[in-house]
Amino acid sequence: MNLYELSNNYRAIQEMDLDEETLRDTLDSIVGEAEQKAENIVKWIKNLKGDNTAIKEEETRLKNKRIANENKIKSLSLYLEDFLKTSGLTKIKTELFTVSLQNNPPSVDVYDATLIPAKYLIEQLPQVDKTLLKEVLKQGEEIPGATLKQTEGLRIR
Repeated sequence: MNLYELSNNYRAIQEMDLDEETLRDTLDSIVGEAEQKAENIVKWIKNLKGDNTAIKEEETRLKNKRIANENKIKSLSLYLEDFLKTSGLTKIKTELFTVSLQNNPPSVDVYDATLIPAKYLIEQLPQVDKTLLKEVLKQGEEIPGATLKQTEGLRIR
């Protein structure tokens, strides 16, 4: 198989929506030198990273738009509520909507949590401080239930 055919095969695989196992089997079936395989896979990884960057930017744009809409909704709702209160109205009925002021359900206002009796508190499990554990383990100290572990990962330069 020549280089052109090999590149076309990789490009075709990129267009397919394959599960992980099928993808590995398909990549393994492509005959080629290890260097060429690695290069084509790295190109694919770079393309996917570029796609993810664009997707994240779009997610951020949409999130910002949603937050702006939510803030506008709050502002308009407060404006309408203030209008009703200052005008002395409790209800306005139109052909499409009815707007009214009503009491919300009662809510609890905890003004000093230290005064609340223990029977009303929720117990929480302690959490492990992994950053502190790592520092202490690096210094050679042994801690029951924890060790430092060294793993390997792929680095592309």
